[in-house]
Amino acid sequence: MITRVTQQMMSQRSLDGLQLGLTRLAKIQEHLSTGRVINRVSDAPADATAAMRLRSAVAVQKQYVRNADDGATWLAQADVALQDATDLVRRARELGLQGASSGSMSQQGREALAAEVDQLRLGLISTANTTYLDRPVFGGVTAGTQAYDATTGAYIGVNQPVLRSVADGVKVRVDVDGQATFASSGTSAFDDLTALSTALRANDTVAIRTQVDALKVHLDAISTVQSDVGARAKRIDLANVSAGDAQMALSTRMSNLENTDIAQATVDLNLQQVAYQSALAATARVMQPSLVDFLS
Repeated sequence: MITRVTQQMMSQRSLDGLQLGLTRLAKIQEHLSTGRVINRVSDAPADATAAMRLRSAVAVQKQYVRNADDGATWLAQADVALQDATDLVRRARELGLQGASSGSMSQQGREALAAEVDQLRLGLISTANTTYLDRPVFGGVTAGTQAYDATTGAYIGVNQPVLRSVADGVKVRVDVDGQATFASSGTSAFDDLTALSTALRANDTVAIRTQVDALKVHLDAISTVQSDVGARAKRIDLANVSAGDAQMALSTRMSNLENTDIAQATVDLNLQQVAYQSALAATARVMQPSLVDFLS
């Protein structure tokens, strides 16, 4: 069977071929202009689904990084406060030792030592009320801005941990237990400083030495808490690095799926442009109008 090829068939097939070439050219131009090979789900359904999952995973890792950054700042603030507390308690202990070993010290001298201890106590309370974003770092989940009463030194916080998720199923405490820091021996450091001040004024050597020993216990407790804070800070730093690496790896995979290879797309664009121009020229020569075109 012989199929008759008509002018209309030739024209239609030529136009179909031109349209196909133009479609390919437009698609590559879209890839270059948007920088993406997936601009709609229909472009590549499987890759689009995978890209959406990767994007969700990247968002999760970004949140872990933000949580880790926030937790690191909490712990850095706590570390500074603990160092200040160490300096204050150590200074108060030095004053106590000085008062206990100076039997010939005048009442005025003992009063000066006691007055400095009083100021150190106020400074320690202020340090214990250190805040980060208006949240007391030693106050747990309290809604207020203070963990300790500024006058009495009584604990007014809510001793429940503040946690930050830094990895899948991993939560790290970012606040500090105020009770374990300033009242680990059953009595608070603030009460012991008050007792030391009273003993200095009364020149009660036995009471002074008792409070000096109590302050040594508080110093050890603060040092232990500071070591724990350092360990948690290290853990958060490692989690931050891990989350950042995971985010980078997922972003790279997503980029490989979605983003245009500029060099390859540029080469493809030039090839399609040459092919389209050649098709236009060939079609123009083949489809010369004749009298038959007007009679058919």
